[in-house]
Amino acid sequence: MLGFDWAAFILKCQQRDKISGRDGRHQQDWPKAFVMQKPAMRRIVVTGVGVVTPLGNDVDAFWNRLCAGESGVQTLTTMDTSLYKVHFGGEVAEFDLSGLVDPREAKRLDRFTQFAVYAGSRAIEDAGLDFDKTDRGKCGVILGSGIGGLGEIESQIERMIAKGPDRVSPFTVPKMMVNAAGGNLSIAHGLKGPNYAVATACASATNAMGDALRSVRLGETDLVITGGTEAAITKMGLAAFQNMKALSTRNDDPARASRPFDADRDGFVLAEGAGILVFEELEHAKARDAKIYAEVLGYGTTSDAGHITAPDPEGNGAAKAMALAIQDAGIEPKQINYVNAHGTSTPLGDKAETTAIKRVFGEHANHLKISSTKSALGHSLGASGGIEAVILSKAIVDSKIPPTINLDNPDPACDLDYTANEAAPLEVDYAMSNSFGFGGHNACIVFSRYSGE
Repeated sequence: MLGFDWAAFILKCQQRDKISGRDGRHQQDWPKAFVMQKPAMRRIVVTGVGVVTPLGNDVDAFWNRLCAGESGVQTLTTMDTSLYKVHFGGEVAEFDLSGLVDPREAKRLDRFTQFAVYAGSRAIEDAGLDFDKTDRGKCGVILGSGIGGLGEIESQIERMIAKGPDRVSPFTVPKMMVNAAGGNLSIAHGLKGPNYAVATACASATNAMGDALRSVRLGETDLVITGGTEAAITKMGLAAFQNMKALSTRNDDPARASRPFDADRDGFVLAEGAGILVFEELEHAKARDAKIYAEVLGYGTTSDAGHITAPDPEGNGAAKAMALAIQDAGIEPKQINYVNAHGTSTPLGDKAETTAIKRVFGEHANHLKISSTKSALGHSLGASGGIEAVILSKAIVDSKIPPTINLDNPDPACDLDYTANEAAPLEVDYAMSNSFGFGGHNACIVFSRYSGE
């Protein structure tokens, strides 16, 4: 696959679509009679967003701090790290679920579910949705999480060892299961459409959003609450990532530890949070006069089928996922002008992603604005794609690119424009977000400015 021309691949696919009678954007190669019976593919827009992050849980305040170049990475306060080699992370230090969930009920939710209920409810509020005025059976919840209720698993194992199996909480399973986040969000708002969880490590949220896009596009739903949530800053979580040597050990300067594309990067920073969006069918949104952040155009996903933790050094799977997302969007690579990179600050990952971007965009790669917002937030694993989709939406609305902070000594192997250290103004017409996870999972999604047509 070395040297494969991905731009030519996309063009060839688009030419094939035209010849085969497809609309050039979304349909697949079905027999002609079946194509004629299929409904027109529906357009999807983002009408609401919500976040829980190390830089705050209000979307506008979070966005302003991100664009100002602030870091949310700090010495951990929610756990004792004295026996650990790593003492810091992207921790959500201030979080209050009161007002949304009864305090007694909140205790029955693992932290990752609490994040999802908060961010999801804020996204619904932001979208101005009144579910009494819509068909709840056409409203779904599809969320991603790489790990799920790790905190609950840990606490109950400790309890069993200390007090015996009869003392394990009866709420353990409904708290720890990865689908608990979506299930509880669905229950909270009475949403009766498709409701399931996606677990593809750090690609989880973007794969979930891709499924949401397809669900609305094909008419299964009118809207889907989608994105991701994660709360893996726990004793086991920190120890496991630390011992596989995946994490930065810059304990003396936590705020500068996450440094994607910098020659001095030494691993990612473990973080937590949630990013959840409302994906809504365009006519449904227009009928209720909803505000629109962006249009969701395309999605691509692939597998490296190589190593369980290391990326393909040539970026083959990542490049193909990007190319498929662009093809699905019905645009050309040169129309993309902003990429929110996966950019985790690992020596292998950042280099492989740079290689993949160059292979997809060719000469246009040198004209792209790229940034890794994990530089400010750390890596929230299965939630990261959801948070970054919210960032994509805000970048489109505000015509601004958030920076890659801590990029002081660029790696010669990472030689593109990563918007180093300062936000940049840009009319974002088409933007892409990349998510790549352990297991070889690759997922990319394309948003565009909504034209009003």
